[in-house]
Amino acid sequence: MTLLYDWLKKAAKAQGNKKAVVYRDNYLSWRGLLDRVDRRVSEFKTMGIKEGAWVGLMLGNVPDFVILALALSKLDAAIVPIDPTTGGRELELILSAAPLRALVTRPRGSEGAIAANGTTNPPIPSTLPRSRSVRPTGSGIAAGGAIAAAAAAAAAALPVVPNPDGAEVRRRLQGTLLTCSVYKRPPPDKDISPIAVLFTSDSLGDPKGVLRTDKNTIAAVDLAIAALGLTDKSKVLVSVPLFHAYGWDLGLLPTLKLGATMFLEEEMSARRVGKLIRDHEIDVFPGTPTLYAELAKLPTAKKLDLKSPMYLAAGSRLDPAVADSFSEQYGIRIQSCYHSTEAATIALEETGKFPTTVGKVLEGVDVKITSSDGKSLAGKAGGETKEGLIWVKSKTLSPKSIGPYDKEEPTTPRSSGMVGIGATDKQGWLRTGDLGKFDKSGRLQLTGREDDVVKIDGKRVALGEVEGCLEAFPKIKAAQATVVTDPITGSVVVARVVMKSKSTAEEIIDHCARNLAPYKVPRRIEFCDAI
Repeated sequence: MTLLYDWLKKAAKAQGNKKAVVYRDNYLSWRGLLDRVDRRVSEFKTMGIKEGAWVGLMLGNVPDFVILALALSKLDAAIVPIDPTTGGRELELILSAAPLRALVTRPRGSEGAIAANGTTNPPIPSTLPRSRSVRPTGSGIAAGGAIAAAAAAAAAALPVVPNPDGAEVRRRLQGTLLTCSVYKRPPPDKDISPIAVLFTSDSLGDPKGVLRTDKNTIAAVDLAIAALGLTDKSKVLVSVPLFHAYGWDLGLLPTLKLGATMFLEEEMSARRVGKLIRDHEIDVFPGTPTLYAELAKLPTAKKLDLKSPMYLAAGSRLDPAVADSFSEQYGIRIQSCYHSTEAATIALEETGKFPTTVGKVLEGVDVKITSSDGKSLAGKAGGETKEGLIWVKSKTLSPKSIGPYDKEEPTTPRSSGMVGIGATDKQGWLRTGDLGKFDKSGRLQLTGREDDVVKIDGKRVALGEVEGCLEAFPKIKAAQATVVTDPITGSVVVARVVMKSKSTAEEIIDHCARNLAPYKVPRRIEFCDAI
């Protein structure tokens, strides 16, 4: 569907020369944005990109991301945003799951490693997630050799991407340094035509593409606009990635639908973000607890005189000390938010007075808490429940997800009769994988996860994947990955390792950096005799 482009046309007609996208010292008006988009549409057509094609945008928060996404929308092609920092192995899995017709990248990026069939070089077998490759032994740690052998078999079982009928076409987009690689691959054989495919991680750490349709996209943006009270006069600062569902749902979509102004920032710097907040009187800001902690420490921090500020925190737990410090410095209460790639915005703490919760469930969204066997934990009169599994049901739910192991491991009910984590049952309930409870006032508290997935600045990290990567290092005998959360630095991965032979922490971290996305790399290595 051309939904996003239709929103653009309406905004351009209503807002004209008003600012649409502001980036650094430049901006595009709504009319100017429409003109840029139409030019890119013509260019895409000359490359043979048509309706139904899936096109990857491996870009950060830059105006070209917005322009190209809207151009693809006009062509009725599916937009597939991809994190530019994605490692080779993870990119291989993404491209195995999503048969891209084309991929837009920055120069000197990942395009050099992308072959003519639209895949990267084969993944290093020993870095596949431990949970995919081998079951833990009785001690909970598998041998590195077993991981490599089992992972090699898993790699051989990956879906094979067909070779193109002819040579790859690679072109520079006019007036930019961006490269568009086009592959002769047919549209995916899917029963759903998405307008976008947003990637996250499944419960085992592998890429999971969530298909967004016109219906659930409309539901998601309408829900967000109503909950946040957004208008065409809103000034939305988007420093969280647009390739992540959080930035997509609470940054790009509301801006387009309303004809508001979006301030794009690619540099996740508190100093830079703080300046934008002050200079432009930003009133809508989807952020992370870590960024708010850094903003509260800025010497230039000052109280802001804003009528109805909506400063949101999602992705990890908001520490009350951070919330209080930010409120003291800026005069704004941070509002905790519960958001997921599969279900969009679920709950919001509107008052900002209860940072240990994510607030009350939004109107139009249903949430239930169940025991581990799926039995409902009914709330008391005030709404209080025991801790249990969190399930979500709403019109915002995405109807389908894809992954590199779809053919190998289709979603099936577990022995309990429940669907797997991240799947939707026949009644339309999504098993989120989160654990939580309702307090006496009916506010939702997130208390943990069913699996070993944690969030680092809103991005999912499977600790088993990190451990598998560590144990693939020849000098490591066993490894254990954990997450340490600090009110100031936020959540980081820390690794404990038992060595086979002598090595430095720098060597181990370098190995992880070559095989994992930056946010998954351990920030500290602790050497020990046993785990």
